[in-house]
Amino acid sequence: MTTLRMEEGAHAVLARNDRGGYTVPTDRLYPFQWNWDSAFVAMGFATFDVDRAYRELERLTEGQWDDGMIPHIVFHAPSDTYFPGPDVWGTRHRIPTSGITQPPVFGMALRHVHEAALASAITNAETRTKTLFQAALRSHRWWLEARDPDGLGLVSILHPWESGSDNSPAWDDALARVPTSTTTTIRRKDTGHVDASMRPRDEDYQRFIHLVDVYRDCDWNPKRQWAKAPFKVADVQMTAILARATADLMHLAETLGTEGDKAELAQMHTKLQDGLIRRWRPSLSRFLSLDLISGNDIETPTQAGFIPLVAVSLDDAQRGAVMAEIERWLDRMVVGVPSAPAFSHAFEPKRYWRGPVWAVINWLITDGLRLNGAEDLARRIEQTTVRAIENAGFCEYFDPTTGEGLGGDSFSWTAAAYLVLSGRNRLVEGR
Repeated sequence: MTTLRMEEGAHAVLARNDRGGYTVPTDRLYPFQWNWDSAFVAMGFATFDVDRAYRELERLTEGQWDDGMIPHIVFHAPSDTYFPGPDVWGTRHRIPTSGITQPPVFGMALRHVHEAALASAITNAETRTKTLFQAALRSHRWWLEARDPDGLGLVSILHPWESGSDNSPAWDDALARVPTSTTTTIRRKDTGHVDASMRPRDEDYQRFIHLVDVYRDCDWNPKRQWAKAPFKVADVQMTAILARATADLMHLAETLGTEGDKAELAQMHTKLQDGLIRRWRPSLSRFLSLDLISGNDIETPTQAGFIPLVAVSLDDAQRGAVMAEIERWLDRMVVGVPSAPAFSHAFEPKRYWRGPVWAVINWLITDGLRLNGAEDLARRIEQTTVRAIENAGFCEYFDPTTGEGLGGDSFSWTAAAYLVLSGRNRLVEGR
């Protein structure tokens, strides 16, 4: 299929999943607005409809809490095809939301959309960006206050769902300490839409819902949650995305922010970069998250170890080491980068975050490689990602060993990733 036909297909996916200014990841399996999905989707929209890109972010901020947190799900309209719904979360926001958050790609998306608006000479770009900039700044403040109270320069997740990498092998040891007992009756809907072999196991869900029960009993108060959390991980993927988003807000603040905003963001950025740099492990050629309950490094290899590339500049030795490590992960893969490498005992090429390739993760990794001068490797990963989508369609994720499309289909962020990554390749190839 030609690139033009694929672009038309990507536009059609986004149109099909549009629910009136916000986009669901895919019909039925994920029938609401998801936080980091929508940020990637906004960047996809910005390639052809800047007004709609702004609207995606604006609808997401309708769910922002007064303390600044942007929840991981905003329940704009009811649906009975997803569990857990708003009744399980029991939050008391002005519109129903979940009680946890997700990776703060929002700030990255805002810069992307604003620059697309300037290039398109959109008349009200500055006004719309300024409003969203303040929402992003409130969110970043929340992250530092609520999720790094000890000032480590690393922000923590209190639930695996917050990481976006729900059942990642990185969480196995920490999650094993979480009881499987729940006060909420579990009524999984996901395995009615997608084969159970591609989804988290029932035991994972019991622990996931136990955590929801614990935090709901804390009345979603951040300090109480922090004190009670049986799962607490200083996550390098989350910290890196926050640091990169902070750098993007710093860029916007040069023309749209106050001197106070600039100083505050610069301080945040330095703190987060310093925290990340301390998590580099030369013996493993990647960055490691920290289990705050056990005090141990999380050495299990997952894609999270490469995401700090979007936020830090490596020295020559580090750059060479991380490039060699990524090449090891790509060895004998039809498409990479896998979310867990084939040499890991935890590798499952078809099960959600335990091996499959995700287009948006490759988007982040290639951004980080470019930031660190590894243009050729970045382009190669992008090209294999684009080919996988062209061969298998706009699937949720892909088997790295075969390129087979997995999970939900007609997936919004995969369509957005195709629009952005294929556009980059056309620029490089002069087409």
